[in-house]
Amino acid sequence: MHIELPYGEHDKQVAELPDSWQVDFVYPNEVPTRDELSVLQEALAHPIDAPPIHEFLNTDKLLFVVNDHTRPTPSAKVLELLKPHLANKELHFLIATGIHRRSNPTELRRILGDFYEVSQDRIYFNDSENKSNYRFMGTTSRGTPMWVHKCLFEFPRVVVITSVEPHYFAGFTGGRKSILPGITAYETIEANHKLALLPDSHALKLDGNPVAEDMHEGAHMVLQHAPPMFFIQLVLDRHHRIYAAFTGDMDASFLKAVTTAHEIFVTPIDTKADMVITVAPFPMDVDLYQSQKAIDNAKLALTPNGILLLVSKCREGIGEQVFYELLSQEPTPQAVLNRIAKGYKLGYHKAAKLAEIATWAHMWAVTDLPPNVLNRIFIRPFDSLQSAIDTAYSMKGDNLRVLIMPEGSITIPYLEPSE
Repeated sequence: MHIELPYGEHDKQVAELPDSWQVDFVYPNEVPTRDELSVLQEALAHPIDAPPIHEFLNTDKLLFVVNDHTRPTPSAKVLELLKPHLANKELHFLIATGIHRRSNPTELRRILGDFYEVSQDRIYFNDSENKSNYRFMGTTSRGTPMWVHKCLFEFPRVVVITSVEPHYFAGFTGGRKSILPGITAYETIEANHKLALLPDSHALKLDGNPVAEDMHEGAHMVLQHAPPMFFIQLVLDRHHRIYAAFTGDMDASFLKAVTTAHEIFVTPIDTKADMVITVAPFPMDVDLYQSQKAIDNAKLALTPNGILLLVSKCREGIGEQVFYELLSQEPTPQAVLNRIAKGYKLGYHKAAKLAEIATWAHMWAVTDLPPNVLNRIFIRPFDSLQSAIDTAYSMKGDNLRVLIMPEGSITIPYLEPSE
C-alpha cells in the first residue's frame, strides 16, 4: 500500500506499506459541506442569551480577543463578515497566546486578514511573564490565582473569536479557554495546568475534569468584572471549513459547540492497533510541545508494547523548554514521573503525558529535529516515514494491524467499552 501523509504546510512524507499489514485510516467524521458565510450570518443573527451582533457592536471602540498562530481558527473570515459593522470604529486586538511566543507578521496576516495592516499599532499579546500587564481577580476554589490581562478592562465591549475541538486534558478547547489560559499570567496558567496531572483531566470530559472546571470558575470570576463580552465559537470540519457556529453567552454557545464538535472529531474504532501513525498537521506542527497532542490522542488506539509513530515537521524545534529539560535529564520514563510527583512546573504536564506512554509503548517520530534531541527523551528518531515503516516490519513482521491518523491533533479514536 502506498501512503502519503502531510508534513508541514506544503510537504508530504510517503511510504510503501507491506501488503500483509491490515491498515485503516481514522479521520474526523465527514459532514455535509455548508456555506460558511450563511452559517456565520445565521449564528450572528441569532445569538444565545445575548443581543444580535449589530446591537452589541454599537460602540465606537472595540476589543477582539482571537486565537494565536497555533490554532486553525479562521478569525479573518469572521472579521471580514463583520466588516460592514466595524466601519469608523477604533478596533484593537488581543492575541490569546497563553504562554506561546508572539505571532509574527506573516501569522498575524493569516489571523487578522485585511485588519492586520490597518491595526498594527493596536495589536497586543499575552506576554504572560510580564506581571505588570495583569489585574488580580481573586483565587479559584482549586487555588489558581486569576491574573488577567488589563487590556480586557479598557474597552466598553469585547468580542471573542475561538474554535471548539477536543483537547487532551481540558476536555475541549474554546469558551473559557480564551480567558484561561489565553489571556492570563504565567502563574495562573501554571496553577491551572498542574491539574492536568490528575486522572480525570482528559479529552472529551468536562464534568468532573479538574482543569476544565477550574477554567470555568476562573473565567466566570473575570466575567463578573469585565465589560460585556460576545463569544463567537466555531466548529470546523476536517478540512478546516466552518461547519457550525454558535454565538452570544460564553457557556451556552460553548456547550452547543461541544455537542457538534463531538460528532465530528470522535471516531469509533473496532479494536486497538499494534502501530498507530499520527500526524500533527499544519499549523499544529509548529513544535514538539504542540505536536504532543497528536501523540496523546493516538495512545487511545494503541495496544501495549505497540509502536506510536509521530509525523510532524516541528518547524520551530522543541517549543517550551521546561518539559524537554525534565525528560532529557532523567534516565527512565518512570524517573520522570517520580520527579514530577515531588514538584510541578509549567510544562511538566506534557512531560508526564509523554513519560507515561513511554512506560508501556515504543515512541517513534519523523520530524526535522536533530536525532540526538529525540533520543534524549525516549523517542526514537527516523529521517523518513519509509525508514520507520521498514524498521517496524523488521520488528513486528507480517499481520500487523496499523491505524493511521492523518489529523492526529484533532482526532479522538474511540473504542466502545466491552460489556
